[in-house]
Amino acid sequence: MGISLETSFAITGLIGLSIYLFYRFLDWIWFTPKKLEKCLRDQGLKGNPYRLFVGDQYESGKLIKQALSKPIGIEDDIKKRIVPHILQAVQTHGKQSFMWVGRKPRVFVTEPELVREVLTKYYKFQKNHHDLDPITQFLFTGIGSLEGDTWSKRRKLITTAFQFEKLKLMLPAFYLSCRDMVSKWEEKVPEGGSTEIDVWHDLETLTGDVIARTLFGSNYQEGKRIFELMRELTSLVIDVCRSVHIPGQRFLPTKRNTRLRAIDKEVRARITVIIDKKMKAMNDKQTVASDFLGILLECNRNEIQSQGDSRMSLDDIIGECKLFYFAGQDTTSTLLVWTMVLLSRYPEWQTRAREEVFEVFGNKQPDYDGISRLKVVTMIFNEVLRLYTPVAELTKVAHEDTQLGKYKIPAGVQLLMPQILLHHDTAIWGEDAMEFNPERFAEGVTKATKSQGAFFPFSLGPRMCIGQNFAMLEAKMAMALVLRRFSFTLSPSYVHAPYTLITMQPQFGAHLILHKL
Repeated sequence: MGISLETSFAITGLIGLSIYLFYRFLDWIWFTPKKLEKCLRDQGLKGNPYRLFVGDQYESGKLIKQALSKPIGIEDDIKKRIVPHILQAVQTHGKQSFMWVGRKPRVFVTEPELVREVLTKYYKFQKNHHDLDPITQFLFTGIGSLEGDTWSKRRKLITTAFQFEKLKLMLPAFYLSCRDMVSKWEEKVPEGGSTEIDVWHDLETLTGDVIARTLFGSNYQEGKRIFELMRELTSLVIDVCRSVHIPGQRFLPTKRNTRLRAIDKEVRARITVIIDKKMKAMNDKQTVASDFLGILLECNRNEIQSQGDSRMSLDDIIGECKLFYFAGQDTTSTLLVWTMVLLSRYPEWQTRAREEVFEVFGNKQPDYDGISRLKVVTMIFNEVLRLYTPVAELTKVAHEDTQLGKYKIPAGVQLLMPQILLHHDTAIWGEDAMEFNPERFAEGVTKATKSQGAFFPFSLGPRMCIGQNFAMLEAKMAMALVLRRFSFTLSPSYVHAPYTLITMQPQFGAHLILHKL
């Protein structure tokens, strides 16, 4: 009995579909990466040959794990601990090189002029969240995850909350949080004596309290659970980023996936409750919009009433709150902790900063105008941001085939701008590039660098960190209060171990000896 014509067509169709899908898979896993590799090599860029699916991730992971297995000396080059995989690639293949992140080639951009071009042409070089495991979207939310017109409209709406006039309204919240931390230290340190304190823990609490007060108008205790959850979420997402991405793995009922979803659900629920309370209070005219959430809700309400196209849903607002929690705390706490570590090592700069604070404020409560006149403190912060940049590297992806300097970058290729390499480059900063010398910023950032793309701790261009002024104002308030009450030195138990958990943090804390003045 023969096969019917319909069955024959069906079998032929299935065979054809199978061949097509198999070819698409081969193209995705092999042909496209090899084509991109050839394009880069033809332009003189060097790197390891593409290895099926994993690229350089396995070796990179081993290097990072080995680097983090033990602390380093206080004088050692932190790059060997923070970015050992990038250092090895550059040392092996040169600055004009690339490495593989799974199937994607990642080109190093180490020329300041090209860095500036990538970061200012945000419509051509976009964030590479789409190339990450989709589960990382639990963390990368809000404006930080948007592109194109959607990003532009959201940025315009949110910028209102970070205008100087709005930041001035938040200054009392900064002061209360900083005063609470200083008071806590004063209770621990005997009059005329000294005590060892792990300042990292308290600085995290401080910046968490500031975020809670300025975001929700609450205090740290109310937001403490959200902070704990966001910190755990960050750690889990970092694990995802450092592992080989397997398509569809987010659907697997693994312990990590289950926990990620549980955390996200609880964070969203807690933020929703706070938003509902805030909206009710605003509707009942029981509060004015002086915190980030209130300003955001007020702007969004005005946008809705005017039928504007920048209006946000509840989900959008939750995303912005999560981003503010995640980004707002870590950046300032890491700036403060490395500032205290470096000022412990260089007491002459600690003395200069203290003298300036007393000259500007005396024993009065720091105000906005005085904070803006802290020149020496600003120089110190810039030098700390140069040596211990909060984020060691920035990655973008070419949205389309794009010319970058002499290179043609195919669509889909990632571009990595390693701030930490540029910030430590002797060709840019001189032979003392690895030394702590705030004097290099005496005439401002522009005079200190040969190119705008040489110093970008908060990124550059239109997508520069929207919270930069917020972070610097908070950090100056904190340092002013600390310097007036304490001098500090490194404790013998201090262990130097910078590591990256999104931002550069002290892995084993920052144990300092505080002396009450």
